[in-house]
Amino acid sequence: MSAAAPANPVPANPVPTSCDLCDRHKASTDGTFRVLPPVFREFGGRAAFAGRVVTVKCFEDNTSVKALLEGPGEGRVLVVDGAGSLRRALIGGNIGAAAARNGWAGVVVNGCVRDAAELAASAVGIRALALMPLPTEKRNEGQRDVAVQVQGVWVRAGDWLYADEDGIVVSARALHG
Repeated sequence: MSAAAPANPVPANPVPTSCDLCDRHKASTDGTFRVLPPVFREFGGRAAFAGRVVTVKCFEDNTSVKALLEGPGEGRVLVVDGAGSLRRALIGGNIGAAAARNGWAGVVVNGCVRDAAELAASAVGIRALALMPLPTEKRNEGQRDVAVQVQGVWVRAGDWLYADEDGIVVSARALHG
């Protein structure tokens, strides 16, 4: 008779928690390890996520966000600098579903999202400042893969982002548990 598999198997390469990463890197002063302020709320169906960063800078126009999330995610995380606007939602249920379907690990929006129930049903991590039912205007504006400042913290394309229930950290290189 074979032994039963453990009820909660431990993954081979577990993603480190934000608290563990902060414990290890709290003395970092060279700017390669950063912590985002605790202003983001969870909206996606995945509470913890991590991946290499892709950035978009846009203001109340989600054309670039939609185009990226409708393409292959390859386990990456999209960081959207919406300038902290609380006037328009940069991601809604359809875009959240596309992100999950296309293999994005997560999205962090320095701005608003909408369609809370649909986002919660999407198998992707989504963090944003707040909910706003008003959609964006389509002006085909936005910049991709530029350094963005999210709530006073610099995030660059190619960085690594780790998010869980305790917070969001960003590193210039991949970090392991």
